[in-house]
Amino acid sequence: MSAADFLFSPEVQKLLMVLYAAPDQQFSTSELARRAKLEEAETALTVEHLVRSGIVKRQAAKADQGDTVQVNRSFVFHNELRNIALKSFAAAEPIRAMLRSKFKDSVVRAFVLGEDVQGTVELLVVHGRLVPDEATMTTACQKLSKTMGRHLKVHVIPITRLNGMSPRDPLSSKLSATTVHEVVALGDTKAALPVERSSLLQAARKKLATLARPSAR
Repeated sequence: MSAADFLFSPEVQKLLMVLYAAPDQQFSTSELARRAKLEEAETALTVEHLVRSGIVKRQAAKADQGDTVQVNRSFVFHNELRNIALKSFAAAEPIRAMLRSKFKDSVVRAFVLGEDVQGTVELLVVHGRLVPDEATMTTACQKLSKTMGRHLKVHVIPITRLNGMSPRDPLSSKLSATTVHEVVALGDTKAALPVERSSLLQAARKKLATLARPSAR
């Protein structure tokens, strides 16, 4: 269930996922239906609803081509709706589902850092004791990118870097931006955290103290 279900019907979410992935592209009803995997008649009705709402705008037919529609950037709530889409059905939820299923033993936190004007979603993946297999992560992200209709730019770092991040770290300013959305939080997966040095030192000291005790006669 999408976090945006109380705002949008499933049909609207599927169409907006396609439209917001390419906000300057014009789509015919048949192309939208194909990409959203909806029936063409159902798509036509939903498109009419979006046009009447002002979320998308219709473009006049050219030559032998039919009418097309595209995102209406002048819609009063355009930025808010695109942000909602990014934080839910259009990016955050598919990414969260992928990480929790395929990388539940390695990923401890993950953040959607934002989206650029070309529709590329930047993702920060934070791993614990285990490092995600690079080839598996690449394949999974490529498959997800195709499903979402968005390119993914992925950073993979250890949690020690995240916890000790300095203001000079190139990811620091991105993490402090208002567009950041955490899609995997601590405790969401079974991934183990790295063993801290202090814990190892305490264990070693405890063992030494035990060895130093005089044996009972």
